[in-house]
Amino acid sequence: MNNELWNECVRFHGHACPGLAMGYRATELGMEALGIPISRAADEEIVCVAENDACGLDCVQCMISCTIGKANLILRPSGKMAYSFFDRRTGKSVRVLFKQRDWSKDREASVRTILTAPANEIVEFRVPNYAIPEKARHFDSIKCDKCGEYCREDKIRLSSGKKYCSDCYQQYDR
Repeated sequence: MNNELWNECVRFHGHACPGLAMGYRATELGMEALGIPISRAADEEIVCVAENDACGLDCVQCMISCTIGKANLILRPSGKMAYSFFDRRTGKSVRVLFKQRDWSKDREASVRTILTAPANEIVEFRVPNYAIPEKARHFDSIKCDKCGEYCREDKIRLSSGKKYCSDCYQQYDR
């Protein structure tokens, strides 16, 4: 374990907790499984699909620079403590899934265990059950006919021949 990198993640996140440790360990083990040294992605060559929106995402951002803005951090909220990592250059992928345990009893002990336990005691390695997400696309901006604000064309909704952003569109559910 790289203590300096862990401390950088803690500073970035604001505190140490089991969720942050899971993100650190998932990223470390995922990169190791793909044969990639821990380093910040320059673009979209490394992709992480996170199945949760928990603390560990901050480690993914801090350690390997997968971010929402760069479109190489994708949320797929299943509520599972799982992270899938993809290497666009080689086509390799791995899903790191944490085994069910109660990490809430002693937070400090849990953090230590997550960061230092043998991988097979705390995670399962699987093949992601979905393909690598496509690279980010660029879209034109379309003006909403109601509020006048512009939004991405793939987010525009049509109703009675008018274009609406998601805030102005009146959903019809029957």
